[in-house]
Amino acid sequence: MSSYFTDLAQQYIDGEWRPGTGSWDIIDFNPYDGEKLASITIATVDEVDQAYKAAARVQKEWAATNAYARRSVFEKALRIIEDREQEITEVIIAELGGTHLKAGFELHLAKEFLREAIHVALRPEGRIIPSPVDGKENRLYRVPVGVVGVISPFNFPFLLSLKSVAPALALGNAVVLKPHQNTPVCGGSLVAKIFEDAGLPGGLLNVVITDIAEIGDAFIEHPVPKVISFTGSDKVGRHVATVCASNFKRSVLELGGNSALVVLDDADVDYAVDAAVFSRYVHQGQVCMAANRVLVDRSVEAEFTEKFVAKVKTLKAGDPRDPQTVIGPVINSSQADAVSGAVEQAIAEGATALLRGSTTDNLVEPSVLTGVPADSAILKQEIFGPVAVLIPFDGEEEAVRLVNDTPYGLSGAVHTANIERGVSFAKQIDSGMFHVNDGTVHDEPLVAFGGEKSSGIGRLNGEATVEAFTTQKWISVQHGRSFFPF
Repeated sequence: MSSYFTDLAQQYIDGEWRPGTGSWDIIDFNPYDGEKLASITIATVDEVDQAYKAAARVQKEWAATNAYARRSVFEKALRIIEDREQEITEVIIAELGGTHLKAGFELHLAKEFLREAIHVALRPEGRIIPSPVDGKENRLYRVPVGVVGVISPFNFPFLLSLKSVAPALALGNAVVLKPHQNTPVCGGSLVAKIFEDAGLPGGLLNVVITDIAEIGDAFIEHPVPKVISFTGSDKVGRHVATVCASNFKRSVLELGGNSALVVLDDADVDYAVDAAVFSRYVHQGQVCMAANRVLVDRSVEAEFTEKFVAKVKTLKAGDPRDPQTVIGPVINSSQADAVSGAVEQAIAEGATALLRGSTTDNLVEPSVLTGVPADSAILKQEIFGPVAVLIPFDGEEEAVRLVNDTPYGLSGAVHTANIERGVSFAKQIDSGMFHVNDGTVHDEPLVAFGGEKSSGIGRLNGEATVEAFTTQKWISVQHGRSFFPF
């Protein structure tokens, strides 16, 4: 595993591995024990420019390549991931503090999305559209946008880089990828290495490991990329959208959430507890779809709360290398401080801690809060840590109001013995996704993924991915002579 951090601690531009030319280094740390994994000299604005120019230079030839030939690269990439699964698992555990369970979850989804990318290469279809003009033939082609800029986050870096990079390439585009500075290998250079070994021609995928402090808005302002695919916080997403709009670029924004899991009065309480604990604590709660809030009908509140707290107490926190560990570290000290601070503030405002986990370095143990005042900040924000907030309600109408009382609208879930009651409830929620009798954390290759309100703009997966990374072009053919009035 260590060779990954040695060999891949570089930029990947125009098919070449090379150090950045910036004046400082990004230090890649293991968030659990603080071990220095790699030191990477950052890319400058000039290298961002080189990456985009390389992508633009080779993209048209790639787009002209037969789609059946293009897809062979993704078939090889899938086999490479399968062959190196153990090593990639170790990298995920080391670089982002993911547990074995989390690494397995991320790799499973990454392989599913690569399988879909194989098919996406063949997905674009043209149309012949009728014309009111005699002899006119209207052809509507779906063509690659050209070059796509991808900015990926730290929580599922391998998956969420691949999720945009693979289909964008499969559809005939070139890509420049900027991974999060906390996960430069999992989210960036590892992805490049896999595609290099799979035979992707040089220049089609470039990885620039850098920081906004060095490059400012150069990555999104550059004239070459036509689409920017960003996954991250709503604060940064708002800025990305603004810069893209001012430069007439399309943006696909997969942003934060404040999802709720709702337990109605007729729910299977034991099953709802299992779903809620997973939905809140998977990967330490560092998941945009995580159930920040758990809403429980008062008629089952006491039973649910007792069982929920009991199950949370069984979650082992500690070294993510231990297969028994469920709760590993959060990504860095500022995140650990933010999570602890949010809990302390809520308690100061009057909340009761049914379980109060301690914080040691980046290891934040699980907490469970109840009695949180309605105006508490923790109810409106994305916690991104292992903290659950239990909220009682009286009847469905109040539950719908509480679920929607947030600036976010990404995911959610409802538990009920009556499926159609659950579907009716889900229809009333202002979110891009909602699940009946399941958890809040789901992502499938064929189903449109995305949020409403501050949770983003646009969708990915399936047909939505094709729309995101292609554009439509109208070419008309006039058979015979057209008539002009002068």
